[in-house]
Amino acid sequence: MVDYTDLSAELAQRRADHLYRQRQVLQSAQDVEVTIDGQRLYNFCSNDYLGLANHPKLIAAFTGAANEYGVGSGAAHLITGHSEHHHQLEEELAAFTGYPRALLFSTGYMANLGVVSALLGQGDAVFEDRLNHASLLDAGLLSRARLQRYSHLDGPDLQRKISDSKARHKLICSDGVFSMDGDMADVTELAKVAEQQQAWLMIDDAHGVGVIGKTGRGTLEEHRLGVKEVPILMGTFGKAFGSFGAFVAGEESLIETLIQQARSYIYTTALPPAIAAANREALRLVQTEGWRREHLQDLIKQFRAGARQLGLSLMDSSSAIQPLLIGETEQAVKLSDKLRQAGLLISAIRPPTVAEGTARLRITLSANHTPAHIEHLLHCLDKAINA
Repeated sequence: MVDYTDLSAELAQRRADHLYRQRQVLQSAQDVEVTIDGQRLYNFCSNDYLGLANHPKLIAAFTGAANEYGVGSGAAHLITGHSEHHHQLEEELAAFTGYPRALLFSTGYMANLGVVSALLGQGDAVFEDRLNHASLLDAGLLSRARLQRYSHLDGPDLQRKISDSKARHKLICSDGVFSMDGDMADVTELAKVAEQQQAWLMIDDAHGVGVIGKTGRGTLEEHRLGVKEVPILMGTFGKAFGSFGAFVAGEESLIETLIQQARSYIYTTALPPAIAAANREALRLVQTEGWRREHLQDLIKQFRAGARQLGLSLMDSSSAIQPLLIGETEQAVKLSDKLRQAGLLISAIRPPTVAEGTARLRITLSANHTPAHIEHLLHCLDKAINA
């Protein structure tokens, strides 16, 4: 018999430290109101920023393609898994982003692992913002390149570290919108450093593409940048697009290199064609229904103004991610539980996802929320915090 005593003790300690994570069973479609474990809740912790996850046009595109192509893709892209929907989606993504080519991946995690491991190895170096998503950090570690982390949003610190590097190839990686703080990278500054140091620059815009910028092109649109300044762009479909999957956009030589060398692309089953079809419809809605982004920005301004009046400790974010800093882990968990009792679903984010002493409620807003939802959220937060 295998002895699991140590594992059991570690799990018990996690419970005692209020760090134990538990799954919740969703019993409804993803939306601003959901049913979880039999309880109807207002949802303020989803990444469905534009409210497309349950959109009838995405459902119709999915079911239509499933009727034609079946459920599974059956193989990797390089065998028989690359359908017409996959191919057309890649071409449409290239046109949307303004990049020459785009390549689909099954998840953002796999996209980041694939890019970094395909481009770097021993003798190379990767420089990452300290608050980058775990997938970028893991990608750097697994690439066998030397991983160096610079202070959050600290261009001079990045400049010092990269200037001292004697690596053969250098890659700078950053989130566009940081998933736990909601703030944005100064991509213009990163692009200048990359040009000066002859380094590649990769932006993971999972929380920006689709939702940031007048046309939804993401963080790069805000900075008026493109493939020349940011040669590697990663985006996902699981946030603003309301679906599933990811893509990398870049020059012809980059995409062909990934097709040949990215192990997380080569050795995995392709997305189901029906998912690709739904993503195509989501991409069309992102481009034609700009009112969703405009409405979401109005809700963000309403929430921040109301929170300021109540004296709530919001972090500096203009994105749909609006973290409320609590500090101690136990307090964050208790406040999340209080809000759930009041009918609101808001996750408590704890170490190791965030640093010790910075536990928070990660409040996220959706274009499907209404001003009345925001007023109710503010009322419940005020009542729960001051009770």
